[in-house]
Amino acid sequence: MIEDIITTPLIQLRVKTTDWRDAIKKSGRVLVENGDVTQNYVEEIIRSAEKFGPYFVIAPHVALAHAPRQAGARKLAMGITTLDPPIVFHNQANDPVRYVFTLSATDADTHLKAMQEFVQLLSMDDFYTALNRAGSGQEIMAYIKSALAMNKE
Repeated sequence: MIEDIITTPLIQLRVKTTDWRDAIKKSGRVLVENGDVTQNYVEEIIRSAEKFGPYFVIAPHVALAHAPRQAGARKLAMGITTLDPPIVFHNQANDPVRYVFTLSATDADTHLKAMQEFVQLLSMDDFYTALNRAGSGQEIMAYIKSALAMNKE
């Protein structure tokens, strides 16, 4: 399931950013360009973080950027952006952020299976190694498919 919502065009490796807002803009841009979300969706992620703090920094070095579907989610999708260097998102427990996963969900239910698999990936230490070493989005996709297939056995 997750390999259906993360596609190679949505993967960006070793992106340079100036701050957390720039990281969100750059991670969201591929979803906008792919037609998965509107520009307003990306802007709403930033507005929400400015209002509520970095609630989407969910684990050490990991941000799961998202906004309410009404902000402009068009399709179920997830982008992966690795940041080099990592960026401070002002989440004391989990900074700096190296991995930004940008989620677009069009309703409350269809993404739940993908999120279960996403949590499995986040629990695998070698997932982060794969993200750090990969030279292309294709390598990340191959890792995801292989890791999830082995987990199902």
